[in-house]
Amino acid sequence: MQIFSGRRTRVLAATTATAGLVLVAACTSSGNGGSGSKTAAGGVELVKAGQLTTCTHLPYPPFQSEINGKVQGFDVSMIDLVAKNLGVKQQILDTPFENFKTGAFLNSGECDLAAAGMTITAERKKNVDFSDPYFDATQALMVAKDSGITSLADAKAKKVKLGAQAQTTGEDYAKKQGFDPVSFESSDAVLNGLRTGQVKAVVIDYPVVQGWLKDKANAAYKVADNINTGEQYGFTVKKGNTKLLAAINKAIKDAKADGTYKKLYEKWIGPYDTSAASPSAS
Repeated sequence: MQIFSGRRTRVLAATTATAGLVLVAACTSSGNGGSGSKTAAGGVELVKAGQLTTCTHLPYPPFQSEINGKVQGFDVSMIDLVAKNLGVKQQILDTPFENFKTGAFLNSGECDLAAAGMTITAERKKNVDFSDPYFDATQALMVAKDSGITSLADAKAKKVKLGAQAQTTGEDYAKKQGFDPVSFESSDAVLNGLRTGQVKAVVIDYPVVQGWLKDKANAAYKVADNINTGEQYGFTVKKGNTKLLAAINKAIKDAKADGTYKKLYEKWIGPYDTSAASPSAS
């Protein structure tokens, strides 16, 4: 998942995929703690009364992106389940991703949690606490259909100029394979780099490519290689926030058990892979 430089913070409305609620800013009451209380169901302490404040970084479809003026996606829908269990509404804050790596916005009390298609890594665990894995992620090599490129190894042999998103696990993987990838700031910039010929191939998370290929404007492209790097996504909370972490893990577990996870997966990601319901431990 991506890490960006520069500060670009704004509050955005989000819609819940499960209940159809429009979540708005400036909520002032909670479901269980009374008006103005920052304590939600289960004794979970929130940074703002009546809302579960989620930090993310846009865009990163299909996990979170602005659609018709509202932030929607797989991550948004999953955290809506947490908010519903807590008796509050989710509020999304768009922030620079590098703060997620350090836990800055969690530590400063600006957000309760971060949800941004984040790969669980040992380095990140030093600064934040991760939820149970909720998504198995792979990397994909995307190329033009007429490129003649058949795999990552083929791209390397042909000395193809490769693009990746800056400071992501995909970029790290490409470097480990001997590439010197062109770094792009965002997923949108990666796609634009391929479209404009700045690069001949790109490596990025497979679900992102799946989303791109659903768009008829990208009909000239294909997945040339699907690379299993063993990555898994997790949501993060401030270190030691055990009650909120437990609430998130419960929502993930319940969604997988009652079929909600499958429905959301098929809505936002694509055909459901049963292995996604029981990811191996990181």
